[in-house]
Amino acid sequence: MNLNEIQDLIKFVSKSGVTEVEIEKKDFKITIKSETNPKRRRGVNEVDSLVQQMPMAMPQMQAMAMPQMQAPAAPAPVAAPAAEAPAAEEKSSNHIEIKSPMIGTFYRKPSPDKPAFIEVGDMVQKGDVVCIIEAMKLFNEIEAEVSGKVVKVLVDENSPVEYDQALFIIDPS
Repeated sequence: MNLNEIQDLIKFVSKSGVTEVEIEKKDFKITIKSETNPKRRRGVNEVDSLVQQMPMAMPQMQAMAMPQMQAPAAPAPVAAPAAEAPAAEEKSSNHIEIKSPMIGTFYRKPSPDKPAFIEVGDMVQKGDVVCIIEAMKLFNEIEAEVSGKVVKVLVDENSPVEYDQALFIIDPS
């Protein structure tokens, strides 16, 4: 619970006439008590509520969030260079990459029960559909920009792709 939510809760308690509200979550507990005398209502910014355990709850929430944010970040730099190394070996000077024109989810097949649009070793013509990228529930057919032989498929089925990410390597010769 952040500071704005606590302030909103205090405003609600002071306006509604409720005398006590207690909220308890995993690592957080707050109790807000207001005066029962409706003639003497204090302002929201005054200290008219009793907040218990808030100083202890906030550091606990931060301590729990920090390790979760750091854990996924550590393996990512290690994995990225390893994934790029095979692609660099496969691509020679005359090979051309077909790149993603958008962010989305990559599909090699028009539907799960159909065969893939192209396989390694297939010949493609300029304008042939090579894959589908789903973006915001729209399925966009991606066409080959060049004619040639498919050397490598660089993305797995149902994987997220970034803008300008290489999808296929084509040998135009």
